[in-house]
Amino acid sequence: MDPSPSSRLCIGLLSGTSVDAVEAVLCRVEGTGPQVRITLLAHISQPFSPEFTRRVLAADDARSLCELNFALGERFAEAALEVISRAGLRPEEVDVIGSHGQTVAHLPSSLSDTPSTLQLGEASVIAERTGIPVVSDFRTRDVAAGGQGAPLVPYLDWALFRKPGVARALQNFGGIGNVSVVSDRLEDTIAFDTGPGNMVLDGLARRVTQGRLQCDLDGSLSRQGRVIPDLLEELLTHPFLALPPPRSAGREGFGEALVTRIWERHGASRPYDVMATAVAFTVEATARAYERWLLPRFTLEAVYVSGGGTRNPVLMERLTERLAPLPVRPLDVLGLPEGAKEAVCFALLANEYLSGTPANVPSATGARRQVVLGKLTP
Repeated sequence: MDPSPSSRLCIGLLSGTSVDAVEAVLCRVEGTGPQVRITLLAHISQPFSPEFTRRVLAADDARSLCELNFALGERFAEAALEVISRAGLRPEEVDVIGSHGQTVAHLPSSLSDTPSTLQLGEASVIAERTGIPVVSDFRTRDVAAGGQGAPLVPYLDWALFRKPGVARALQNFGGIGNVSVVSDRLEDTIAFDTGPGNMVLDGLARRVTQGRLQCDLDGSLSRQGRVIPDLLEELLTHPFLALPPPRSAGREGFGEALVTRIWERHGASRPYDVMATAVAFTVEATARAYERWLLPRFTLEAVYVSGGGTRNPVLMERLTERLAPLPVRPLDVLGLPEGAKEAVCFALLANEYLSGTPANVPSATGARRQVVLGKLTP
């Protein structure tokens, strides 16, 4: 394969920490590094059934993880073929698939004496079903180089959204919240996980509605409640929130164990108040991260927000109020649909792998050096 063609057709695939769907994009990627340009040709979201989501979240032994790896590979392959069809193309016209997979464990040095990370979604299955080379396992090389393996999106944020002479914050609310601040030079990029995103809200929403809703749909649950001050203060003592960047989080810190603890305290008697408190937890954790680590260092032009959290109007209203007068804007105003952003990242990372271009950001992950990310399955 030509290591430096003028352009490639690249697919990006991922399922985020919310474990709700496979996001797939097909992009034309031209060039590499600082000169890279990306044109989004198609974007789809293929939801998981509630039963499959529960299967992913419950997998905790070798057999279930082994089977899940291949089952996820089939889901990712289906999404890849669907996005190709949506773009009006044929599989043989596509150069590469970049698949992040589904994170089932993420254990940076703050959580383990053996830093490690594990994403499932067997690349061999995707390659076999589609006939397209697959680049996967993007986090592991950064971990091997002494980094957190996360976040990976800052490279995309810098490549696509930097503006000469200004600093911009790109905030994402997936299952976990994360931010990138990008300016002229890649090495000046700072990025880290701010804390909870939708994961706590989603887990509580399933309990409040006995599984009828998988999320706080349109803020319909949290809008009915009032914040429980002592619970909010307790949540804000979460040890992750005191860690300095570089830092990355996962279900280990903000998953089912935390949801259970919150629910057992107040859920049965004050379900909507618990939802309102979870929104406040996400907003306050995010704002405090800005106040401690970003605002003393940068004069930010604005915060551009993406991820599933942007579809929760209560979360966005509270965040806008809390960060004022700093403007909070949807990422879409910069020309990329917010729901496609993370999948576009993995299309870009696949292109950079084939180009031999290092794509981790050591100032964000803490890695000792820049490295080429990913593994190729022909």
